[in-house]
Amino acid sequence: MNSDIEHRHLYFDIESFDARESCDQLHSRFRDGAMEIGAAAIKSCLSAASMAETEIDNIIAVSCTGYLCPGLSSLLIKELGMRRDVQRADLLGMGCAGAMPGLQRAFDFVKAYPERKALLLTVEICSACYYVDDSLETVVGNAICADGAAAVVVGMSKAPAVPRISGFATYLEPSLIDSVGFGQRDGKLRIILSKDIRNIAGQLAKKVITNLLDSFHVKKDEIHHWILHSGGRKVIDNLQSELVLTDDQVRHSNCVLKEFGNMSSPTVLFVLQETMRHSHPNSGDLGVMLAMGPGLALEAALLRW
Repeated sequence: MNSDIEHRHLYFDIESFDARESCDQLHSRFRDGAMEIGAAAIKSCLSAASMAETEIDNIIAVSCTGYLCPGLSSLLIKELGMRRDVQRADLLGMGCAGAMPGLQRAFDFVKAYPERKALLLTVEICSACYYVDDSLETVVGNAICADGAAAVVVGMSKAPAVPRISGFATYLEPSLIDSVGFGQRDGKLRIILSKDIRNIAGQLAKKVITNLLDSFHVKKDEIHHWILHSGGRKVIDNLQSELVLTDDQVRHSNCVLKEFGNMSSPTVLFVLQETMRHSHPNSGDLGVMLAMGPGLALEAALLRW
């Protein structure tokens, strides 16, 4: 399949993998995988920020590929030895767009409590949602989705290399609510991925980006960095075409797709990291983050370095 994906990370042993796994086996994969790679992402994030787990005041865990009660945030508080008074929240069912409302909840918390810090974790075990049938959308979903986790600390930092969040915008298209997400079959999650999404992604993206930029009196040609969710080759191509972007402006989205596939909610944060590592934003640069997911929802944020 011509997906432009060369590498993916999946939380199972390829030698012992059996596509006929039970619901209980898939659930165990989600719990074990989300805990392991989620904790690793948090530790890596805090190490890069020279912070300890006890400095976090609020943890927000985003996922759509499994369900846990107690939630992932509570389990990780215990696993990582966080303070007993840390606040927490779990955001479920927001699919590939999940990082953006998660980031907004972290942003809102820090705006309300400027002296505190919030930690956002996005983690997906898409390999716990594999469903085997002969439909094209299942084949496509199984071919492009991958496992991954990303974490970010939100606080009132003055570090020059750290982007500031100016604000957010959301655009919902309820008429397409059934076009992307998960369904339930035989107790298992099965991806819903309409082929129409790849052809309308750019049109809807223009609406949310226009709303975002207008609210901050910013023009499109003032944007230096485009941090677009790597939803798939044709999704990126459609975004590039409709937003009239150059190959260079979408190269980080294509790179993440090539090296990691579509990891659902963590993916746009991978694109942000790729942008910061290789584009080296300058002070004063503006960036737009964009992700889309079930709802049908387009979520965007304006960043300033």
